[in-house]
Amino acid sequence: MPVVNRIKRYLQSPQGQRTKAKAQRMARDPRTQAKARRLLARFRGGRGGRRY
Repeated sequence: MPVVNRIKRYLQSPQGQRTKAKAQRMARDPRTQAKARRLLARFRGGRGGRRY
């Protein structure tokens, strides 16, 4: 079974709905947003980080 179909089935389950709601709450949290921005900046090479 393709991975995308498995993910869709999971998200339709009760546990998937809880996980989805938790992720949406976390995404609205300013501290979580700041963490995500810092992580993306590292991947983009921001702040003069090391590059390999």
